[in-house]
Amino acid sequence: MPCRSELLSSPLIQPATMADTVAGAADYRGNPASRAATGGWKSSVFVMAMEIAERFAYKGVAANLITYLTGPLGQPMARAAASIDAWKGVSQMLPLPLPLACVADAWLGRYRAIILASLIFVVSMGSLSLSSAFPVFRAGHVAVFYVALYLVALGEGAHKPCAQAFAADQFDEKDPKESAARSSFFNWWYFGMCAGTAVTTMVSSYVQDNVGWGLGFGIPCIVIAVSLAVFLLGTRSYRYYTIREASPFSRVGKAFLALIKTWRSNRRTNLCSPASSKGDGDAAAHVEEVKSVLRLLPIWASCIIYAIIFSQTSTFFTKQAATLDRRIGARFKVPPAALQTFISVSIVVFIPVYDRLFVPLARRYTGRPSGITMLQRIGAGLALSLVAVALSALVETKRLRVASDAGLVNVPKTQLPMSLWWMVPQYVLIGVADVFAMIGLQEFFYDQVPDAARSLGLALFLSIFGIGHLLSSLLISVIDKATARSGTSWFSNNLNRAHLDYFYWLLTGLCAVELVAFVFFARVYVYKRKGGDDGGIADFRGGDDDGIVV
Repeated sequence: MPCRSELLSSPLIQPATMADTVAGAADYRGNPASRAATGGWKSSVFVMAMEIAERFAYKGVAANLITYLTGPLGQPMARAAASIDAWKGVSQMLPLPLPLACVADAWLGRYRAIILASLIFVVSMGSLSLSSAFPVFRAGHVAVFYVALYLVALGEGAHKPCAQAFAADQFDEKDPKESAARSSFFNWWYFGMCAGTAVTTMVSSYVQDNVGWGLGFGIPCIVIAVSLAVFLLGTRSYRYYTIREASPFSRVGKAFLALIKTWRSNRRTNLCSPASSKGDGDAAAHVEEVKSVLRLLPIWASCIIYAIIFSQTSTFFTKQAATLDRRIGARFKVPPAALQTFISVSIVVFIPVYDRLFVPLARRYTGRPSGITMLQRIGAGLALSLVAVALSALVETKRLRVASDAGLVNVPKTQLPMSLWWMVPQYVLIGVADVFAMIGLQEFFYDQVPDAARSLGLALFLSIFGIGHLLSSLLISVIDKATARSGTSWFSNNLNRAHLDYFYWLLTGLCAVELVAFVFFARVYVYKRKGGDDGGIADFRGGDDDGIVV
C-alpha cells in the first residue's frame, strides 16, 4: 500500500475511459486499477478472512464473558449482564465507531485503519490473556482486566465499519456484474462472520470452561495476529479509492450551514429560486446529502429493540443453559456458551438457502435483482425476532415449572431434569432473523449514505447495536433495583427464583410496538438515487490532489 505522498505524486486518477480499468480506483502503486488484476472476489476474500478472525477474537471474549464475571470475578448475575451489555455498547456505539469511521474515511484511509485496529486487538487480547491467567487477588487485578477489555472494544470500534466498507469497495457498483456480486457479497460476508463465530464459540468456551481462561483468551490473540499477515498478503490486489472531500465532518458541516441559510432565506423571501452559481449548486448537493443521512434515522431508531433482544443471547440465555441437562453421550457435557453456536450454524445454513433459493424465487414475482427490497428484508427479520423472544419466554416458563416440580427451586446449582434441546429453537430463530435483519441493515446503511462516507454509514449501522446494548444494560439495572425492592429480583442469582420470563414478555411487547413503527417508516421511505440517475446525487469519488485513499 503506498503512502499518501506517493499517491499525490502520481498522475491524477481520472474517470476511466478504458474497459479494463475501474473509474476512480487506484492499485497499490497509485495507478488506475485494472479490473482484471484488482478487486472482485479474489481481493475481498483477504478482507473476509480478516473479518472471520476478528469475529473469532471478539466472540472468543464476549460469548462466555458472563461465566467469567459471575465465576472468577464473583459478580452478581444482573451486574455482570449489565456490565457486558455496557461493554458491548461502548464497542459499537456512536463515541467509538463514528469518529473512528470519519478518521478512516477522511485522513487515515480504511486500509491503514484496519491494520491499526488489528494491532490494538493483538495488544488487548494479549493483556486480557495474561490478566486472566492468574487468580484474582486484588482490585488492581480486576482493573487491569477491565482496561484490557475496553481496549478490545476500541479495536472492535475501529475495525468493523472500515473492514466491511473496504471489502465492499472491491466491487464496482457501476459495473452490472460486479454490482450484482456486491449484493451477494453482503450475504457471504455475514456467512464468513458466522462461520468464525461458530468455531470460536465451541472451541473457546470449551477451553475456558475445562482448561483455563488464560489459554481461552490467548487463542483469539494468536488468530488475529495470523489474520493480519493474511490481510497484508492481499495488498497488491486491492482497489483503493480517493475521495474529493477531505473530511466527512466538513461535508456535514457545510450541509447544515446550507440548510440554515436556505431556511433563513425562505423566511425572508418565501420564495425558492433555482441555484444559479456553482456555489449554490454545491450547497444544494450538500443539503441533499445530509437529508439522505437524516432520512435514515427513523429506520435506525425503529431497530433498537431488535438489538436489545440480540443482547440477551450471550448473557441470560447462557445462564439459563447452565441450569439444564447438557450431556451428550456418557462423557461429553456441552459448555453453556456453546449453545450460541446454533445461532451461527443456522445462519451458515440459511444464507445459501436465502441466496440460492429464496432470492431467485422472489425475483420471479417482484422482478427485483435482490428479490425483495432492503427494508422488506429488515422487516421480515424484525418479525422473526418477535417470534424468537416470545418463544424464549415460553421456554423459560417451562424451565421454572420443571424446577418447581422437581423441588429444586432453592438448589440453583443442581442440574434440572430438562434437556438443552428445549432452548435450541430460540437460538435458531434468532439466527434466521439475523439473516434477514442484520444483513439487510448492513446493506441498507452502506448503500443509502453518500459514497464519501460509507464507513460512517456502517458505523451508524453498528451504533444500532451499541445503543441497544447500552439500553439493555440500563433496562436490566432499573428492573433489577425496582423488582428487588418488592421481593425477588427478576434477575436473581438463583435463576430458579428469578423471572426472566417476565423480562422476555416485556421485550416481546416492545418488539411488537417497534415492528409497527418500522412498517410505517419503511412505507414512506424513499431510496437514494444512484449517481447515474436523473437528479441523483453524484458520487464524490475520483482523482484529486487532496484525495484520501479509502
